[in-house]
Amino acid sequence: MKNLRTSLSAFALCAATGTAAMAEDLKIGMVVTLSGPPAALGQQIVDGFQLALDQKDGMLGGQKTELVVEDDELKPDVALLKATSLIEREEVDIVVGTVFSNMLQAIFKPVVASETFLISPNAGPSTFAGKNCNPFFFATSYQNNQNAEVSGMIANDQGFTNVFAMAPNYQAGRDNMVGFKQTFEGTVTDEVFTPLGHQDFSAELARLSTSDAEALFTFMPGGMGVRLVKQFDAAGLSDSLKFMSVFTTDETTLPGQKDAAVGFLAAGTWAPDMDTEANNAFTSAFEEKYGYIPGSYAMQAYDTANLIDSAVAKLGGDMSDKDAVRAAIKAADFSSVRGDFAFNNNHYPIQDFHMLKVAKRDDGKFHTSFVNTIVEDYEDSFHEECQM
Repeated sequence: MKNLRTSLSAFALCAATGTAAMAEDLKIGMVVTLSGPPAALGQQIVDGFQLALDQKDGMLGGQKTELVVEDDELKPDVALLKATSLIEREEVDIVVGTVFSNMLQAIFKPVVASETFLISPNAGPSTFAGKNCNPFFFATSYQNNQNAEVSGMIANDQGFTNVFAMAPNYQAGRDNMVGFKQTFEGTVTDEVFTPLGHQDFSAELARLSTSDAEALFTFMPGGMGVRLVKQFDAAGLSDSLKFMSVFTTDETTLPGQKDAAVGFLAAGTWAPDMDTEANNAFTSAFEEKYGYIPGSYAMQAYDTANLIDSAVAKLGGDMSDKDAVRAAIKAADFSSVRGDFAFNNNHYPIQDFHMLKVAKRDDGKFHTSFVNTIVEDYEDSFHEECQM
């Protein structure tokens, strides 16, 4: 097991009289995947959060902040062990995690049962968006179905009538499949689920090549996406089929996919080249510090840190009143680099979604590029089932 621990020191000052008690430090626990092919996704989350923390001199909301990072190794039992340790041994104020939805499902119950706030910087399963929503859980990313729903809208706009759909068989994969079919007005010629961590797509691509599909819709994050795109290109399918996806061609996978992915379509809430002052500042600072182009994982983690900063500042550093903490987080009184951002009643975001296209910069680096906005202030499909 890997235990990466980062301690950031910046002691809070005592009151001018020297008699007031020192404010309590803030401790944040983070559970992300830092092992195997998906490690790049977890590292982006660590780096995005760390950038915001560094920009604030190691303090959130004016409080000295310690960040404790744990690797869930993409194993539910390990994720559960690490989250439990963060709560019981480290006594963290907030848990930030995870990358994958099945890891979030593993840690959810013990975290919220302890009345510790859990903020997801990426995983957004339908499981906790509707009737099982929880006052101690927030997501700063999206609800899993949403990007796929927007992909269905993009397919309609592009005039696709027959689409082959493929995703890994776990919660996020199933959510994405449901989401795409919810909005796509054409025919899904085939619906294929692969094992999580799938490596050889030859059988699936053979089925695709003999189908009547004009396009492939897929959700294959991390290493799965790298292999799929390279095998799709090697099979010569790029010449005859359109490729559109969710988190298959992004800043974590493009360094491995390179030219094979250029021109492929995606749906998302953000792209590194969105031309706003806040986004330009974030992307330039991130690339200068870490040497690579940030993806949505990093952006969402950066926003998560700034969200916590805004809440702690609003509370004056006092985290003892849970209702007050919840209200301060829900207020989302910070400037998201993606633009307009607000929490819905189920604590999932209301935000804009866009069509993106893979592009290659003059310096040879690859990134997703903003094309146009598909839908504004988009609410997820489950919020009406939430009774909070």
